[in-house]
Amino acid sequence: AGPGRDTGSRGEPTEGEGVSEPLHQKLSRREGQVMDAVYALGDATAREITEHLEDEEAYDSVRVITANLAKRGLLDREREGRSYRYRPAIPREKARRPEMSHLLETFFSDSPSRAVLAFLDMTKEELSREDLREISEWIDRRTGEGGEGPD
Repeated sequence: AGPGRDTGSRGEPTEGEGVSEPLHQKLSRREGQVMDAVYALGDATAREITEHLEDEEAYDSVRVITANLAKRGLLDREREGRSYRYRPAIPREKARRPEMSHLLETFFSDSPSRAVLAFLDMTKEELSREDLREISEWIDRRTGEGGEGPD
């Protein structure tokens, strides 16, 4: 099923399919927590999401939030008995891009290097050799294996 689509027990689209709002629309703090839980779990019912959040009193609000996120095209859902099983409609990496762009623009004057340096400066511990290797490999790929890269 595509973004925002309800699926029947065999995965076929049902009424109400389609994305009614842009996928990059801002999430509230609680919607973000629910999305994080669904990404962590892979797929889950509202009850499982509530248990993951360790907030049993939130079950009714999680049910409403997951239904709204499905209507907005951020979660797919499939009927499972009397409830729904939700899964992310888009990969986490794609979902985070607009938020990262907003963060970069708002706090770092659209400067990736300023953002990276700020995040590295916030690190409480020294970077591991693995972290340094990953950063070095990324730089090498972007600059053509250590040569002069594009300006």
